[in-house]
Amino acid sequence: MEKLKVLIVDDEYPARKELRFHLEKCENLQIVGEATNVREATELIKALDYTILFLDVNMPGSSGLDLGKTLQEQENSPFIIFVTAHEEFALDAFKVDAVDYILKPIDSQRLDKALKKVIQQVRISTVKSENKPQEKKLLGLIPVEHKGKTILIEEEKIFFIYACNDYTYIKTDKEKYLTRFTLKELEQRLNSHIFYRCHRSYLVNIKQAREVIPLYNGTLVLTVDDEQRSEVPVSRSQAKKIRQLLGL
Repeated sequence: MEKLKVLIVDDEYPARKELRFHLEKCENLQIVGEATNVREATELIKALDYTILFLDVNMPGSSGLDLGKTLQEQENSPFIIFVTAHEEFALDAFKVDAVDYILKPIDSQRLDKALKKVIQQVRISTVKSENKPQEKKLLGLIPVEHKGKTILIEEEKIFFIYACNDYTYIKTDKEKYLTRFTLKELEQRLNSHIFYRCHRSYLVNIKQAREVIPLYNGTLVLTVDDEQRSEVPVSRSQAKKIRQLLGL
Protein backbone atom coordinates (compact mmCIF):
# COMPACT_ATOMS: atom_id res chain seq x y z
CA MET A 1 0.00 0.00 0.00
CA GLU A 2 1.24 3.47 -0.86
CA LYS A 3 2.04 5.86 1.96
CA LEU A 4 -1.00 7.81 3.09
CA LYS A 5 -0.63 11.56 2.60
CA VAL A 6 -1.28 13.51 5.80
CA LEU A 7 -2.25 17.12 6.46
CA ILE A 8 -2.00 18.52 10.01
CA VAL A 9 -4.27 21.48 10.83
CA ASP A 10 -3.77 23.23 14.18
CA ASP A 11 -3.16 26.89 15.03
CA GLU A 12 -0.66 26.03 17.78
CA TYR A 13 2.90 25.13 16.74
CA PRO A 14 3.66 22.94 19.82
CA ALA A 15 0.53 20.88 19.08
CA ARG A 16 1.56 20.38 15.45
CA LYS A 17 5.08 19.46 16.54
CA GLU A 18 3.83 16.88 19.05
CA LEU A 19 1.50 15.29 16.50
CA ARG A 20 4.22 15.19 13.86
CA PHE A 21 6.50 13.45 16.38
CA HIS A 22 3.96 10.68 16.88
CA LEU A 23 3.06 10.33 13.19
CA GLU A 24 6.65 10.11 11.97
CA LYS A 25 6.91 6.77 13.76
CA CYS A 26 4.35 5.27 11.37
CA GLU A 27 5.90 3.94 8.15
CA ASN A 28 2.56 4.03 6.34
CA LEU A 29 2.27 7.81 6.59
CA GLN A 30 3.79 10.72 4.71
CA ILE A 31 3.28 14.13 6.35
CA VAL A 32 2.92 16.40 3.33
CA GLY A 33 1.60 19.63 4.80
CA GLU A 34 0.66 21.72 7.81
CA ALA A 35 -1.90 24.51 8.15
CA THR A 36 -2.69 26.92 10.96
CA ASN A 37 -6.33 27.63 10.05
CA VAL A 38 -9.23 26.44 7.91
CA ARG A 39 -8.49 28.86 5.06
CA GLU A 40 -4.95 27.55 4.65
CA ALA A 41 -6.15 23.95 4.95
CA THR A 42 -8.81 24.48 2.27
CA GLU A 43 -6.24 25.77 -0.21
CA LEU A 44 -3.90 22.84 0.48
CA ILE A 45 -6.73 20.31 0.07
CA LYS A 46 -7.66 21.87 -3.27
CA ALA A 47 -4.06 21.49 -4.44
CA LEU A 48 -3.41 17.90 -3.35
CA ASP A 49 -5.35 14.73 -2.59
CA TYR A 50 -4.67 14.05 1.09
CA THR A 51 -5.69 10.74 2.61
CA ILE A 52 -5.88 11.81 6.27
CA LEU A 53 -6.66 15.17 7.80
CA PHE A 54 -5.66 15.63 11.46
CA LEU A 55 -7.83 18.52 12.52
CA ASP A 56 -8.13 20.72 15.60
CA VAL A 57 -11.59 22.02 16.52
CA ASN A 58 -10.98 25.48 17.98
CA MET A 59 -8.99 27.76 15.68
CA PRO A 60 -9.13 31.46 14.76
CA GLY A 61 -11.85 32.14 12.19
CA SER A 62 -13.71 29.04 11.02
CA SER A 63 -13.61 25.96 13.23
CA GLY A 64 -12.45 22.48 12.35
CA LEU A 65 -16.09 21.38 12.45
CA ASP A 66 -16.91 23.94 9.74
CA LEU A 67 -14.23 22.45 7.53
CA GLY A 68 -15.54 18.96 8.28
CA LYS A 69 -19.04 19.95 7.13
CA THR A 70 -17.65 21.39 3.90
CA LEU A 71 -15.59 18.29 3.14
CA GLN A 72 -18.57 16.05 3.92
CA GLU A 73 -20.30 17.44 0.82
CA GLN A 74 -17.36 16.67 -1.47
CA GLU A 75 -16.42 13.43 -3.18
CA ASN A 76 -13.14 11.71 -2.32
CA SER A 77 -12.53 13.93 0.70
CA PRO A 78 -9.79 12.95 3.17
CA PHE A 79 -10.50 10.86 6.27
CA ILE A 80 -10.80 13.18 9.27
CA ILE A 81 -9.33 12.53 12.70
CA PHE A 82 -10.01 15.33 15.18
CA VAL A 83 -7.23 16.05 17.68
CA THR A 84 -8.37 18.55 20.29
CA ALA A 85 -8.34 19.50 23.96
CA HIS A 86 -12.14 19.88 24.01
CA GLU A 87 -14.08 16.70 24.66
CA GLU A 88 -17.50 18.38 24.37
CA PHE A 89 -17.41 18.48 20.54
CA ALA A 90 -17.12 14.72 20.04
CA LEU A 91 -20.75 14.21 19.01
CA ASP A 92 -20.58 17.05 16.46
CA ALA A 93 -17.35 15.59 15.10
CA PHE A 94 -18.95 12.25 14.28
CA LYS A 95 -21.85 14.05 12.59
CA VAL A 96 -19.36 15.14 9.91
CA ASP A 97 -18.22 11.52 9.44
CA ALA A 98 -14.98 11.82 11.39
CA VAL A 99 -13.10 8.54 11.73
CA ASP A 100 -12.05 9.29 15.30
CA TYR A 101 -11.79 11.96 18.00
CA ILE A 102 -8.56 12.12 20.02
CA LEU A 103 -8.03 14.29 23.08
CA LYS A 104 -4.82 16.17 23.84
CA PRO A 105 -2.30 15.34 25.16
CA ILE A 106 -1.99 12.57 22.60
CA ASP A 107 -1.91 8.99 23.80
CA SER A 108 0.17 6.84 21.41
CA GLN A 109 -2.06 3.79 21.74
CA ARG A 110 -5.18 5.87 21.10
CA LEU A 111 -3.57 7.37 18.00
CA ASP A 112 -2.52 3.93 16.71
CA LYS A 113 -6.10 2.71 17.08
CA ALA A 114 -7.39 5.64 15.03
CA LEU A 115 -4.80 5.06 12.31
CA LYS A 116 -5.72 1.39 12.07
CA LYS A 117 -9.32 2.44 11.41
CA VAL A 118 -8.23 4.65 8.53
CA ILE A 119 -5.88 2.03 7.05
CA GLN A 120 -8.66 -0.55 7.15
CA GLN A 121 -11.08 1.82 5.39
CA VAL A 122 -8.47 2.69 2.75
CA ARG A 123 -7.92 -1.02 2.03
CA ILE A 124 -11.67 -1.64 1.75
CA SER A 125 -12.03 1.33 -0.64
CA THR A 126 -9.11 0.07 -2.73
CA VAL A 127 -10.61 -3.41 -3.07
CA LYS A 128 -13.99 -1.98 -4.06
CA SER A 129 -12.36 0.28 -6.63
CA GLU A 130 -10.38 -2.58 -8.15
CA ASN A 131 -13.45 -4.80 -8.39
CA LYS A 132 -15.76 -2.10 -9.71
CA PRO A 133 -16.54 -2.40 -13.43
CA GLN A 134 -15.12 0.43 -15.49
CA GLU A 135 -17.85 2.97 -16.07
CA LYS A 136 -18.49 4.21 -19.54
CA LYS A 137 -17.23 7.76 -19.98
CA LEU A 138 -20.14 10.12 -20.54
CA LEU A 139 -19.71 12.96 -23.01
CA GLY A 140 -22.47 15.11 -21.55
CA LEU A 141 -23.77 15.95 -25.04
CA ILE A 142 -27.25 15.06 -26.25
CA PRO A 143 -28.19 15.20 -29.97
CA VAL A 144 -31.56 16.85 -30.66
CA GLU A 145 -33.56 17.80 -33.75
CA HIS A 146 -33.89 21.49 -34.56
CA LYS A 147 -35.19 23.01 -37.82
CA GLY A 148 -34.19 19.97 -39.84
CA LYS A 149 -30.73 19.76 -38.32
CA THR A 150 -29.17 17.70 -35.55
CA ILE A 151 -27.51 19.85 -32.91
CA LEU A 152 -25.72 18.91 -29.69
CA ILE A 153 -26.97 20.19 -26.33
CA GLU A 154 -24.62 20.31 -23.33
CA GLU A 155 -26.19 18.62 -20.32
CA GLU A 156 -25.57 21.67 -18.10
CA LYS A 157 -27.97 23.65 -20.32
CA ILE A 158 -30.80 21.14 -19.88
CA PHE A 159 -33.42 22.15 -17.29
CA PHE A 160 -35.64 19.10 -17.57
CA ILE A 161 -36.69 16.34 -19.95
CA TYR A 162 -40.17 14.94 -20.41
CA ALA A 163 -42.05 12.33 -22.41
CA CYS A 164 -45.37 13.08 -24.09
CA ASN A 165 -47.34 11.04 -26.64
CA ASP A 166 -44.44 8.68 -27.40
CA TYR A 167 -42.02 11.58 -27.95
CA THR A 168 -39.25 12.85 -25.68
CA TYR A 169 -38.49 16.55 -25.34
CA ILE A 170 -35.54 18.41 -23.84
CA LYS A 171 -36.21 21.81 -22.28
CA THR A 172 -33.45 24.41 -22.08
CA ASP A 173 -33.75 27.99 -20.83
CA LYS A 174 -35.75 29.25 -23.84
CA GLU A 175 -36.24 26.32 -26.22
CA LYS A 176 -37.86 22.89 -26.40
CA TYR A 177 -36.16 20.21 -28.54
CA LEU A 178 -37.24 16.83 -29.80
CA THR A 179 -34.81 13.95 -29.19
CA ARG A 180 -34.85 10.38 -30.48
CA PHE A 181 -33.79 8.98 -27.10
CA THR A 182 -36.21 7.62 -24.54
CA LEU A 183 -36.24 8.86 -20.95
CA LYS A 184 -34.60 5.64 -19.83
CA GLU A 185 -31.80 6.02 -22.37
CA LEU A 186 -31.23 9.64 -21.38
CA GLU A 187 -31.15 8.66 -17.71
CA GLN A 188 -28.21 6.38 -18.54
CA ARG A 189 -26.43 8.97 -20.71
CA LEU A 190 -26.66 11.91 -18.30
CA ASN A 191 -24.80 12.66 -15.07
CA SER A 192 -26.68 10.77 -12.35
CA HIS A 193 -25.48 13.26 -9.70
CA ILE A 194 -27.42 16.03 -11.44
CA PHE A 195 -30.35 14.44 -13.28
CA TYR A 196 -33.04 12.65 -11.28
CA ARG A 197 -36.07 10.68 -12.36
CA CYS A 198 -38.66 12.63 -10.40
CA HIS A 199 -41.68 11.25 -12.25
CA ARG A 200 -42.32 8.42 -14.69
CA SER A 201 -42.50 11.05 -17.44
CA TYR A 202 -39.84 13.52 -16.22
CA LEU A 203 -36.12 13.85 -15.61
CA VAL A 204 -35.05 17.02 -13.83
CA ASN A 205 -31.72 18.83 -13.56
CA ILE A 206 -31.83 19.28 -9.79
CA LYS A 207 -29.34 22.16 -9.94
CA GLN A 208 -31.88 24.17 -11.92
CA ALA A 209 -34.66 23.78 -9.32
CA ARG A 210 -35.46 27.05 -7.57
CA GLU A 211 -38.67 26.37 -5.64
CA VAL A 212 -40.29 23.33 -4.03
CA ILE A 213 -44.08 23.33 -3.77
CA PRO A 214 -45.60 20.55 -1.61
CA LEU A 215 -49.06 19.34 -2.59
CA TYR A 216 -51.76 17.88 -0.35
CA ASN A 217 -51.49 14.34 -1.78
CA GLY A 218 -47.81 13.89 -0.88
CA THR A 219 -46.46 14.89 -4.27
CA LEU A 220 -44.27 17.90 -5.05
CA VAL A 221 -43.83 20.44 -7.81
CA LEU A 222 -40.37 21.81 -8.64
CA THR A 223 -40.21 25.24 -10.24
CA VAL A 224 -37.10 25.44 -12.41
CA ASP A 225 -35.12 28.51 -13.36
CA ASP A 226 -35.87 28.62 -17.08
CA GLU A 227 -37.36 31.64 -18.82
CA GLN A 228 -40.92 30.35 -18.36
CA ARG A 229 -40.38 29.28 -14.72
CA SER A 230 -41.67 25.85 -15.72
CA GLU A 231 -43.15 23.48 -13.16
CA VAL A 232 -41.90 19.89 -13.01
CA PRO A 233 -44.03 17.29 -11.16
CA VAL A 234 -42.54 14.96 -8.57
CA SER A 235 -44.47 11.75 -8.00
CA ARG A 236 -45.35 10.51 -4.52
CA SER A 237 -42.88 7.62 -4.86
CA GLN A 238 -40.03 10.01 -5.67
CA ALA A 239 -40.98 12.86 -3.31
CA LYS A 240 -39.14 11.38 -0.31
CA LYS A 241 -35.95 10.93 -2.34
CA ILE A 242 -36.10 14.51 -3.63
CA ARG A 243 -36.77 15.86 -0.14
CA GLN A 244 -33.75 13.99 1.24
CA LEU A 245 -31.61 15.16 -1.65
CA LEU A 246 -32.51 18.80 -1.00
CA GLY A 247 -32.28 18.45 2.78
CA LEU A 248 -35.96 19.15 3.39
